[in-house]
Amino acid sequence: MTNACKISVIVPCFNHGEFLSETVASVTGAKRDDLELIVVDDGSTDERTREEVDALCRQGIRIIRQENKGVAAARNTAILASQGQYIFPLDADDHLRPGWIDQGIRILDSDPQVGVVYGDEEFFGTQTGRWHTGPFDLDRMLHFNYMSVSALYRRSVWEQNGGYDGTMPVQGFEDWDFWLGAFERGWHFVYLPEVFIDYRRANESMLTHALKFNAETEEFIAKKHGPLYRRAWLPYLQERRSLRLAFRHLARLVVARSKMEFSRRLSSRL
Repeated sequence: MTNACKISVIVPCFNHGEFLSETVASVTGAKRDDLELIVVDDGSTDERTREEVDALCRQGIRIIRQENKGVAAARNTAILASQGQYIFPLDADDHLRPGWIDQGIRILDSDPQVGVVYGDEEFFGTQTGRWHTGPFDLDRMLHFNYMSVSALYRRSVWEQNGGYDGTMPVQGFEDWDFWLGAFERGWHFVYLPEVFIDYRRANESMLTHALKFNAETEEFIAKKHGPLYRRAWLPYLQERRSLRLAFRHLARLVVARSKMEFSRRLSSRL
């Protein structure tokens, strides 16, 4: 890596030692001299991970060790220690696809309003197939997080968001909060219809655990980003209210006309 560090790839790791070397190889395989890689061992407890981390350290990979604080804190630790103008988070069991990086950099370099560039995922492991993320859609994002944490974004996005929020009720949806925060601060999102990462699907993972706490997570997000939800959904609620009023007036009109017709027919028979 040169002093002109363009991208910092940050890899938090907790007990994923059996996959870590593959993940690191996918990053170093990009062969960019403007890219730095930082692995954070977030208090791993298994021997395999400790051995892998030690081996990577001997190979010259930058390693940060800390007590277990969760994935949000691990990412924040790595970013604080990084130098890159742009940040790319990568989970310790996923693989980077380097082909898109040049395009992503060009987009961020050419348009200062763009804060985030993202793409698709290719599943492997217990499930295969491609997740077509699609262009940024606020209504869709307000309902659920359809974007991967592995997106290229400006360091200033992270700074303005105050990092990843580790106070969420469960780890695993910090990126949902992060993307909504970026939108609230006026950043634009650009979607590239290319595979950014190979995403490992497993029967048990941090995400599958987090999904058990959907209600708590949704309540947290709704409270934290309440003004955004209100601005986005108020027109819809007003439209529904207008429709309800319209149907109510229509029902009254129908009843009134029915009464008039009944009175008319009754009069004609007298």
